[in-house]
Amino acid sequence: MCSLIKVDKCVSFEAHSPPTSMGYQIKEISTKPFDGQKPGTSGLRKRVKVFQQEHYTENFIQAILDSIKADGATLVIGGDGRYFSPETVQTILKIGSANGVKKLIIGKDSILSTPAASNVIRKYKADGGILLTASHNPGGPNNDFGIKYNVSNGGPAPENVTNKIYEITKTIQKYKVIEANPVNLSVIGETTYGPTQVQIIDSVADYVELLQDIFDFQLIKDFLQNNADSFRVLFDGLHGVTGPYARAILVDTLGLPEASIQNCVALPDFGGGHPDPNLTYAHSLVEAVEAKNIQFGAASDGDGDRNMIYGKGAFVTPSDSVAIIADWAHVIPYFKKGGVKGLARSMPTSKAIDLVAQKKGLEYFEVPTGWKFFGNLMDAGRLSICGEESFGTGSDHIREKDGIWAIMAWLNIIAAANKESPNELIGIKELLKKHYAVYGRSFFSRYDYEEVSSEGANKLVALLDGAITSSSLANKTYKSKSTNQDFTIASVTNFSYTDPIDGSVSKNQGQVVLFDDGSRVVFRLSGTGSAGATVRLYVERYVGPEAGEKVLAGDTAEGLKGLIEVALEISNLKEYLGRDEPTVIT
Repeated sequence: MCSLIKVDKCVSFEAHSPPTSMGYQIKEISTKPFDGQKPGTSGLRKRVKVFQQEHYTENFIQAILDSIKADGATLVIGGDGRYFSPETVQTILKIGSANGVKKLIIGKDSILSTPAASNVIRKYKADGGILLTASHNPGGPNNDFGIKYNVSNGGPAPENVTNKIYEITKTIQKYKVIEANPVNLSVIGETTYGPTQVQIIDSVADYVELLQDIFDFQLIKDFLQNNADSFRVLFDGLHGVTGPYARAILVDTLGLPEASIQNCVALPDFGGGHPDPNLTYAHSLVEAVEAKNIQFGAASDGDGDRNMIYGKGAFVTPSDSVAIIADWAHVIPYFKKGGVKGLARSMPTSKAIDLVAQKKGLEYFEVPTGWKFFGNLMDAGRLSICGEESFGTGSDHIREKDGIWAIMAWLNIIAAANKESPNELIGIKELLKKHYAVYGRSFFSRYDYEEVSSEGANKLVALLDGAITSSSLANKTYKSKSTNQDFTIASVTNFSYTDPIDGSVSKNQGQVVLFDDGSRVVFRLSGTGSAGATVRLYVERYVGPEAGEKVLAGDTAEGLKGLIEVALEISNLKEYLGRDEPTVIT
């Protein structure tokens, strides 16, 4: 047991256990609130220089600990290894120990991918975790840093927790620290910081063990070894956190050659790149796959929760990826054993997974963007597989999206498909073709307009909200000049969601323009960047299986050309944002 004895502005922390007791002085540091420390769905993200301001990071850490029951808690600490992470771990040690945290479980070198951290929280029954990540945003001294709190189920903190943190940041007057020698984060083992137990763990081992319990590693290994010349694999870590995980799984466990991985050394600035696994920023993967005729390529992002699947001449949209995983779930041991309880997608994601659910008689859900909405359904036993169009895919094995999990799911499915068809090599392109022949195809694309004027973005949103209020666009027909297609608007709505588990309501989740042929366009104003506004335009057009193989295999840009023209006309997007082209197309 420990006792706190206040003396003016210092507090003596006396440890009575173990018997050779020693005292630890707790200092109370005076501070003032900083504006804008409001965590979003993925925590607090700002430029590194903002976090480096005196008291800024300390204020936010203290606010997290004040919002939970820190005294006696066990917390997991890790992150994507980006610039400013090691210093922040030492800050958490100082403040956590002063606030009575019983134990800190820390990934070696401050590294834990977001999925691995979720697993560690659940496996060791921790009370929560503090993750140091800005996900897919660039890193380095002039780029982004982030701090995110996850709760005891391993998932992102719900709004009632993040709101509480934010309210505390607005009134904070002091934070507490214990000054002790820094902990060596590079040595696995147990130590102490003041009265707090500290366990430095292997960042990779627990996660690899988890995946080995989920997938048929022997089936995958046999397939890859038996088809070493005709089916080659390339994983690109984009110098993010997943490099060590990919090496441990693909090279050390599955026996693939060293050439099967690239950019797999985790760097604090991600090698100067943008660690976002899409066709624009993962060009290093796309170029290598095409140049070397690689049958299966994959990439993950900075913190390991996103993925891209890309083979020679075959890009898999995230919407199609989660639908195919759901359709083939019966070949994955985890789902063979536990079954599939339900399926879900974020609202902007195409409806491809809905069609799988309908065919298989499964419950399915459309939720707002943010993994916490999936987590509620998983905790209630109503959801097994889910995904977001933003390259996030996952299941109820943890409470975060999981890039490496999705990649392994694809390899498991491909190995199983080839076992069923020993005379035909089944790869990415063949799986897509088979899927479209049964379910049809949702032609889907996302246009990102990054760091645009907030004023222009708000004008665009106001225009659409006005159309919702006045119904001015209802039944209005627009003609594409280039394709001569007519698109008649059926409705314009602002998506809202009532959580079937806790009854909470999430409003203003994006403007949805639905056309009478089932096509739709979604506009969302995003706040995940640290500078300016980001407007995302999602475009979806469904074509049934009866259209035939040639149409279903058509180019995405051509399939959506007319609809995109109409979307830009309806929204006056180019005028409001001052951009002729998007920053990123996926």
